[in-house]
Amino acid sequence: MKRALLVTLSLLAMTAQPAWADIGRVKKSAGIASIERKGAKINPAIGTTLLPGDVLVTGQGGQIAITFADNTRFSVGPNSRVAVDKFDFDRTTRSGEFETRVERGSLGVVSGQIAKSRRDAMKVRTPTSLLGVRGTRFIINVPQ
Repeated sequence: MKRALLVTLSLLAMTAQPAWADIGRVKKSAGIASIERKGAKINPAIGTTLLPGDVLVTGQGGQIAITFADNTRFSVGPNSRVAVDKFDFDRTTRSGEFETRVERGSLGVVSGQIAKSRRDAMKVRTPTSLLGVRGTRFIINVPQ
């Protein structure tokens, strides 16, 4: 009995992701789209989890919609490349840090709890600027 319990717990530990790793989920994906993770391309099917360091890539006609753990929402437009460089969210205090980089294309954002927790908790970088987000909705367009 103890051995069976130990084997079951070991299997669960090997397959389960830590709670902190899952930072968001794909809510919609259309056209040419992928998630780049550590050199691999992942199909952004509905429900696919995001991890810190993931890069959202869309081609012509492609779109990806993401909802993050703090309720921030991203809408990545066609021909875009958006990196989620840092996402650290404490679900108890509802605060953290969120850094994103828009390398090209467009990104629509509805900020969530991190942006509202403190000044400069959420930042969005582009090749020419740095935006400090303080709880708002906005669209970024970086020409290619």
